Amino acid sequence: MPEISHRIVRSAGGLDMRIAEAGTGPLVLLLHGFPESWYSWRHQLTALAEAGYHAVAPDQRGYGATGGPDAVDQYSILHLAGDALGLLPALGANRAVVVGHDWGAPVAWHTALLRPDLVRGVVGLSVPPLPRGDHRPLSMLRQLPGDPHYMVYFQQSGPAETELGRDLPTTFRRLFGGRARLHDSGLPLVPEDGGFLDVFDDPAELPDWLTEADIAFYTAEFAAHGFARPLNWYRNLDRNWELTAAWHGARIEPPALLVAGEHDLVVANPRTRAALAELHHHVPRLQETLWLPGTGHWTQQERPKEVNEALIQFLQGLD
Repeated sequence: MPEISHRIVRSAGGLDMRIAEAGTGPLVLLLHGFPESWYSWRHQLTALAEAGYHAVAPDQRGYGATGGPDAVDQYSILHLAGDALGLLPALGANRAVVVGHDWGAPVAWHTALLRPDLVRGVVGLSVPPLPRGDHRPLSMLRQLPGDPHYMVYFQQSGPAETELGRDLPTTFRRLFGGRARLHDSGLPLVPEDGGFLDVFDDPAELPDWLTEADIAFYTAEFAAHGFARPLNWYRNLDRNWELTAAWHGARIEPPALLVAGEHDLVVANPRTRAALAELHHHVPRLQETLWLPGTGHWTQQERPKEVNEALIQFLQGLD
């Protein structure tokens, strides 16, 4: 098995980023989501290296050893996409395939939208590339009936950080191993006088893809660095909408692949499922939407074999 090594690399934007990497060959950037780190790509780094690629998974802005500024407005989608593509010169690459999961997926989709000349192909796991809407995202989320959407709950500085940091092993056991309790609408809503973790059951035992060692790794990472900076990503939803006005209606042109879990709470609601049928208008070179049966939100960790096979097949089909 190829070894995973670590180093600090300065992105073109001036941010020193910790990367995990393996292999040599064409560059594949692997962008994690919330609340994760490079570690969520541990199964893909070695598989892609064995297949002849230079696989690189950074701790993104605000996470792990990368860290980042405290100011909320420094976590916009332009900063995040800039960090990712800003790694290319330091890694000796002119172009890359960009793969993202959860929050990393919007970053990946935006790299392809903003700089198609640098992106050979783009893959999103869990989060589809929905086009920019006509209204501010938070105004739409606040109009939902019932309790607040979890992204609205995340807007206020303090409560979410405190809740998630109170008992880190329990936080990660529930987020990674618990079953989501969705509203009748299919959306993850935070109950009145409750918190984000109340959306998830406390599992009696971990699923077979998750170990106590995995929980210990994430616990140590967030014990050292906390949740405030990662939560800042959510606090830029409306700012991202404002900043991307120039790309309203623009299409994502590079070859693309979407991979989603059948039971993923992100795509479980009817509105998102219906929108997936129209993706070809926004992503004309979308090759496939791959549904993984029996799979939840933590796609590449839950189904590493299937995800690795899909990624390698997609990569081998690129020019």
